[in-house]
Amino acid sequence: MRKITWVFIIVISVSLILSACGARDADDVVNDLEKKIKDMESYHGTGTMTLNTGNEAQEYQLEVSYKSPHYYRISITNTGRDVTQIVLRNDEGVFVLTPHLQKSFRFQSDWPGQQGQVYLYETLVNSIITDTERQFTTDDELKAFVFDVDANYQNRSLNRQKIWLSKDEYSPQQVEISDENATVLVSVKFNEFEFDKQFEDDAFDMQRNLSMWQMKSLPTFLAEQETEGAEGSGPTNLSFGVIQPSYTPDGVSIWDLREIERNDQLAVLIRYEGVYQYSILEERPDSKDVNLPQGEIIDLGYTMAVLTGEQQKTLTWIYDGVEFKLTTDNLPKEEMVKIAQSVEGQIGK
Repeated sequence: MRKITWVFIIVISVSLILSACGARDADDVVNDLEKKIKDMESYHGTGTMTLNTGNEAQEYQLEVSYKSPHYYRISITNTGRDVTQIVLRNDEGVFVLTPHLQKSFRFQSDWPGQQGQVYLYETLVNSIITDTERQFTTDDELKAFVFDVDANYQNRSLNRQKIWLSKDEYSPQQVEISDENATVLVSVKFNEFEFDKQFEDDAFDMQRNLSMWQMKSLPTFLAEQETEGAEGSGPTNLSFGVIQPSYTPDGVSIWDLREIERNDQLAVLIRYEGVYQYSILEERPDSKDVNLPQGEIIDLGYTMAVLTGEQQKTLTWIYDGVEFKLTTDNLPKEEMVKIAQSVEGQIGK
């Protein structure tokens, strides 16, 4: 009889323990996340990112790598145009690489620092930890914990975000970031995510990442562009066409569009007038290595930009070998970002 009683007690105790383990609340998960971030050495993930910030949704293949203490490699590929850019941080600095053009652009920055990106695990976890009014639920179908928290990003139109974390090891499954009207503007779905990833010694080396590109993957229209203007003297003909943003603020229109000569090359200058006045300069730098000015790093989703100046502001970014400079005296920062984001996907006309 005593033996049966002890067996009964043990069974009940085990059941209570298992029940407690399966009913974790928000505070339990947050405590675990704080420890996980503190002890995290590396991770690697792949997935798809969709931006709904323009007239048409843009989809990107995403690959994210991190190694303690400050090594990052983020590969972003436009699936429609087969154009890849890599954001890289190593001991030498922060770079945006355009592998198919064998070009690198260096930022004077400690990115990511306090600047959050939706595809970085620590950004997502810190959003959960810092929001004391976080909302918490579970998704039984995905076997995930779901947090609804503030979206602390540079783009103020990004208001809220929902983050799905797997119940077993808290790996990210998907993220949805919405505006104040609950319209999803940015979404990320991870296909796989691995903690404690072992990287090769040169995984974050700039030359290794540039040389990984296979020229057979060069898009046809890019191959044609590279052959144009290769001969002759004087200013080089524009090889990338005129790239106009698909977004223009209300009350603003193009006032002037012209070719100008800069450093023995032709560039495009587009000027806008109306409620706001601004200009966009487009040119293709000859140099394989370009140092961008020091300033505030802005995440455009498909690439990085740098914002400089106070009274007169300039937003500079590189995409597919073209350098863009948006300069204005009165255009709000949020509008500058929207314009820059709408350039992606616009093939030179």
